[in-house]
Amino acid sequence: MPTLEPTLEGDEAAKERFADYIRDKGFPCVGAKSALATGKLNVVHARDLTSAWNDVAIHDALLKWAFAYKDDPEGLRSLAVIFEGPLDLSEDEFEANLWERLQSLADKDHWRGQTYDKRVSADPESPHFSLSFGGEAFFVVGMHPNASRPARRFSRPVMVFNLHDQFERLREQGRYERMREAILERDRELAGDINPMLSRHGDTSEARQYSGRAVDKDWKPPFEDRRS
Repeated sequence: MPTLEPTLEGDEAAKERFADYIRDKGFPCVGAKSALATGKLNVVHARDLTSAWNDVAIHDALLKWAFAYKDDPEGLRSLAVIFEGPLDLSEDEFEANLWERLQSLADKDHWRGQTYDKRVSADPESPHFSLSFGGEAFFVVGMHPNASRPARRFSRPVMVFNLHDQFERLREQGRYERMREAILERDRELAGDINPMLSRHGDTSEARQYSGRAVDKDWKPPFEDRRS
């Protein structure tokens, strides 16, 4: 994959740069490639990962995304929030600010009277944990310029929200394991090894995977949903 230098660019240019990043043959996530190819990768622009400036707008987008999925659950889709910066966050700093944004978004979901998806747990230490917005479970893939994993390294901070239910549907269709193995093999080719944080839902908390940083066994997610 091409090396992407940290840079501040216009909204539309950043969107196209992100699309090119996913299209690159070295990018391992075939689910994201499918979402992009079918027009179901939605990109939201935000100002600053370390600020709550756009949190209401991001939550609005998550609600619309969840409600649209309930009406039409076919196909793989992702909602990517691309932030203008900061561009110099360490992995620890990115992780801390990613969880601040997720806490803020969860608080707004509660404030707006949205119920937690009963198919998952609100306890971030549970192996059945997922975030919930608009009554639909989501997991997050974080990306930023200083990520140690190549597949998580993009020129801006990004939070990609994926619907949990779409992967449960793939399991029911017998397609999930094939897709997972393809992603793992592509990640091995890209990085030389498989991300040690990756695990199946129900084995360990998926919260350990969100930021992309390798965390130790004693790490606890800095998150508490009021509905738990």
